[in-house]
Amino acid sequence: MKVVVNGKERTVRAGSTLKTAVSGEPYVKGTLVSVHLSEERVIRETRDFELETDRGTMVMHLNDSPEAEMWRTSLIDRMAGINARWVTHDIAAFGSFPTELEVDRSEHMYRMYDCFLSLGGFDNHTTYLMIARDNHVGSYGAGAAVIGRITVGRHLLDQIREGDHVTSIRPLMSETSTENVVVTRDLSMKLEEGYRIETNVAVDLSRESPESAEHVLVLTSHGTMGATDVTGSYMACSDDLDVKIPVESTGIRDGGTVTVRNQGLGTGRIHIYKDRRQLSPNHNVAGRVVSGRAIIAQASQGDVFTVTTNPARALAVGMTQEAGRAFLESRGIVQVRTGDTSDDAIIVEQSPEQTMAALEAGQVETFGVPREDVHRIELTDKDPASTHYFRKVTGLSHKPVGILKVQFTFEGLPMVTFYGDEMRGKNLYPQNPFKKVKRGDIGLTNQARPHHGLIGIRLDDSKDFGPTGEEPYGTNIVGRFKGDLDRLMEGLELEQVVYITEEDL
Repeated sequence: MKVVVNGKERTVRAGSTLKTAVSGEPYVKGTLVSVHLSEERVIRETRDFELETDRGTMVMHLNDSPEAEMWRTSLIDRMAGINARWVTHDIAAFGSFPTELEVDRSEHMYRMYDCFLSLGGFDNHTTYLMIARDNHVGSYGAGAAVIGRITVGRHLLDQIREGDHVTSIRPLMSETSTENVVVTRDLSMKLEEGYRIETNVAVDLSRESPESAEHVLVLTSHGTMGATDVTGSYMACSDDLDVKIPVESTGIRDGGTVTVRNQGLGTGRIHIYKDRRQLSPNHNVAGRVVSGRAIIAQASQGDVFTVTTNPARALAVGMTQEAGRAFLESRGIVQVRTGDTSDDAIIVEQSPEQTMAALEAGQVETFGVPREDVHRIELTDKDPASTHYFRKVTGLSHKPVGILKVQFTFEGLPMVTFYGDEMRGKNLYPQNPFKKVKRGDIGLTNQARPHHGLIGIRLDDSKDFGPTGEEPYGTNIVGRFKGDLDRLMEGLELEQVVYITEEDL
């Protein structure tokens, strides 16, 4: 049987499941998949009718009066071929045709563009369809008998002349479609003929908002995004609000628009819109969803879905110089090697680092160091706030290799300290005091002490002082140095840069 997966038709065996459909497609295990089961189209007749005349086409919208219903059900077939019998300042009269209308000589007010029925000579055998060309009061033999109004082609009333014909009258039709869509994580769901499956949310990023686009790329660097906030009009991801976003390109937020809040409460929050919203100077347009909108429409708070972006992120940090060359070349970017330029050297810095800037420049510098000069660390999840601070300050929040800059070191000192961020450090609340720190423990000075935000690595065991030299109450432990401490300390100098990673490079 045939199904469509991410816009491509595939033939699968009868009885196949979603697991077969997602195989080989952009999909991260455990994320949402949308399955379009069917589409129902409904075509119905509206209360709008096209009146095609010798002068052009007008549209009449019927009201709900009894005369309008009579005209729609029994008189419309008598209309074809009627002509304009007379045209005055007030009305244009088309006819005649027989009806069963009763005579009513009362006067009524008619507004410009009203359509109504009249009886010529107060005889229902000579009934006319009248169109008011101006506001006026009149007695036309059938009471008010207003059946609708001209809504389109009103200018033709100035052109109608006696003898012009109504060549045809036909109802306008409307077509609506509704989709039966299921969003699920259950890959054991059975497929049926004609199902359309989307395994990911695909986003075209805007080059007019490079920093907002980079923020999206960073948050989706593992291939997924989480729905942390869900409303009727948007789905949002608030996974990183500790960022500075400049004002970039703004615009109308149509359904599928991806924005990043650039100021105020929630700066850094990514919004993906379900419905149209007006332009806001607080929202940069970072891109647009080109497929997978059903996933966005039905995602619940806490759900995670796979995301692909165009362009993909162009960051070679953490790769070898040779792997970085091939990677950048695949993105159309020329590599210029600096530092250790050997093929096996690890890229620890890239300039420019931002994807849109790299693509625009067409080339980047990749700074390499020997593999042994990138030191492995392991961070704890026991203190998320302190770990978040550490990753932000070192750059590990957005790239595989981070940087520590030596603040103080001295031979024989039981610790080495690195610069932190004093402003961010004000928010480092004290945690449970340590009972003992070991050689290799990484810690921060918390807000209880003057040098809050300082980062340190302990070089020997201690029950009294932490990695930054503070007592237990002033220290937050964030992880351990897993590399070769002796190599790190060999010849280490003030202001020297140390490269660290949480990954196996």
